[in-house]
Amino acid sequence: MTKGETGGVPEEPAQSKKAAKKLQKEAEKAAKKAEKQAKLAAENQAATEEDVAKDRYGILPLIQSQEKLDRVLVHVKNLTEEKADQVVWLRSRVHTSRAKGKQCFLVLRQQQFNVQGLVAVGDHVSKQMVKFAANISKESIVDVEGIVRKVEQKIESCSQQDVELHIERIYVISAAEPRLPLQLEDAMRPEAGDEEGRATVNQDTRLDNRIIDLRTMTSQSIFRLQAGVCQLFRETLIKKEFVEVQTPKIISAASEGGANVFTVSYFKTSAYLAQSPQLYKQMCICADFDKVFCIGPVFRAEDSNTHRHLTEFVGLDIEMAFNYHYHEVVTEIADTLVQIFKGLRDRYQTEIQTICKQYPCEPFKFLEPTLRLEFPEAVAMLKEAGVEMGDEEDLSTPNEKLLGRLVKEKYDTDFYILDKYPLAVRPFYTMPDPHDPKYSNSYDMFMRGEEILSGAQRIHDPQLITDRALQLGIDVEKIKSYIDSFRFGAPPHAGGGIGLERVTMLYLGLHNIRQTSMFPRDPKRLTP
Repeated sequence: MTKGETGGVPEEPAQSKKAAKKLQKEAEKAAKKAEKQAKLAAENQAATEEDVAKDRYGILPLIQSQEKLDRVLVHVKNLTEEKADQVVWLRSRVHTSRAKGKQCFLVLRQQQFNVQGLVAVGDHVSKQMVKFAANISKESIVDVEGIVRKVEQKIESCSQQDVELHIERIYVISAAEPRLPLQLEDAMRPEAGDEEGRATVNQDTRLDNRIIDLRTMTSQSIFRLQAGVCQLFRETLIKKEFVEVQTPKIISAASEGGANVFTVSYFKTSAYLAQSPQLYKQMCICADFDKVFCIGPVFRAEDSNTHRHLTEFVGLDIEMAFNYHYHEVVTEIADTLVQIFKGLRDRYQTEIQTICKQYPCEPFKFLEPTLRLEFPEAVAMLKEAGVEMGDEEDLSTPNEKLLGRLVKEKYDTDFYILDKYPLAVRPFYTMPDPHDPKYSNSYDMFMRGEEILSGAQRIHDPQLITDRALQLGIDVEKIKSYIDSFRFGAPPHAGGGIGLERVTMLYLGLHNIRQTSMFPRDPKRLTP
């Protein structure tokens, strides 16, 4: 037997085993590469195949009114079970999209309404079309054609819960940039967040990007309801035979007195932005218009950075001649507000429910006739609750809120009138109380413990109003035309001014007036 031989099979050298493993790895690598190339070739082949839906999707040319299409677009809010199995066209924004295999789910939003859309591969829909739909950036505006289908389970995340839209055509009308300054899903989430700790959007970010923030279903509902306040205000007063008037906003003297007024350059002199239409409403009464109202901007140069102050807001103002007692006017104003509350309750439930999803709140309560308290009664209630204040001292904001809670507990109303304010805390044109000169024929109206209207019987005697103006240090020469309007016979009259944004905020139980001002102005904000 020769050297190295054994009785069995010869051993394979270690070097040969290593070489075999290397060959095996190379073979596996080559197989993977071949598989990848085959897959890529298949994808390329699929891409070159004819797209059966190529005319059913895409980005349309810029609309420059090139043509008139005989096409009826349905509003999202009208997509209900009654339209099941109908083919419809609609224009909306892409709120969200989610691709899953051979289909893509879209949430299509139009103002405060949204519906689920489905793009799924089928006879009229290709893979390419599904991919196109999935890649449309959020907030892009699209035209879609689809079939309305009933759903077995309600779609809780959409306003249209009983149907979805099976999309067969989708065209981008206006593409949004892919990076949004804020996400609408975050902006629509309750500010306390949720159990998953998802993000919310702070107020400054909202206001810095107000155009996006106003698109949320909550904001859409807030400002549609606010438009309803104006409409109901106008409707109610026209029925009461009031005349709508427009008053100057550039005036020669501070309408409320004091320093909280914006001065503007007016040719070779100075003028002021109106703090109130007060003086001109009164002049209209002296001109025999009898009952007037106006809706317009009001300017206050107050450096107040609070939840309820703005430097520019919308005033809903009323002025009315009366026969013998200013309570004739108080009753009319209170009834006007009650009619607004009723109208909001009856006409705007969809908006109220939408807002309550993000900002839960108890329904607004009011009495008929409206509760009226006199100022000394309010002071007594506050003192009984432990507040230390003088009988002729104005109410602080905390005391107003406390009084609101006390009134709610005792009378079960969110709306009431506080009458007979101390004369010292009211403007120069306020009529003194004939029985007690410390008090006045003036009143405020409150919603949820915050003032929304300030009003009074006005002094209509030229000598008395001159004396009052001088007592308060007002230059009577600057308001000469106003005082002169009472020299030729002026009827007794009273009125008040309401802040539109406050009414909206407090009716809905919101926490900041900037939520109800479309483009708010305050001491720190002049844009957008």
